[in-house]
Amino acid sequence: MAARRNDQRGITLFGLMFWAIVVGFAALITMRVLPTVNEYLTIQKAVKKIAVEGGGTVPEIRNAFEKQKEIEYSIQSISGKDLVITKENDKVVVSFAYDKEIELMKPVYLLIKYEGRSK
Repeated sequence: MAARRNDQRGITLFGLMFWAIVVGFAALITMRVLPTVNEYLTIQKAVKKIAVEGGGTVPEIRNAFEKQKEIEYSIQSISGKDLVITKENDKVVVSFAYDKEIELMKPVYLLIKYEGRSK
């Protein structure tokens, strides 16, 4: 009976510190990455809209993207010059690719490569 009373259950201070560091690091990464994901989704939406509305020439499509960029303030990583505009089966296809470097802590950076295209 005495042996059962001394059995302790729970988390140690070391275990608590370990999980606090893991959760804190995951929160840091999430807070730094979410704005770039939001920007990517905004760019993707703008590219799809421009491809559907279409333009006759490449400069018209690039100008349409620049106008969309003025409306959507979250687009900072690319411009109309960075778009690759092609035609596939008589449909305009607008694609893009860019790299985003995110500083986590001073010597540590996270590199994310984004790419997308209209359908």
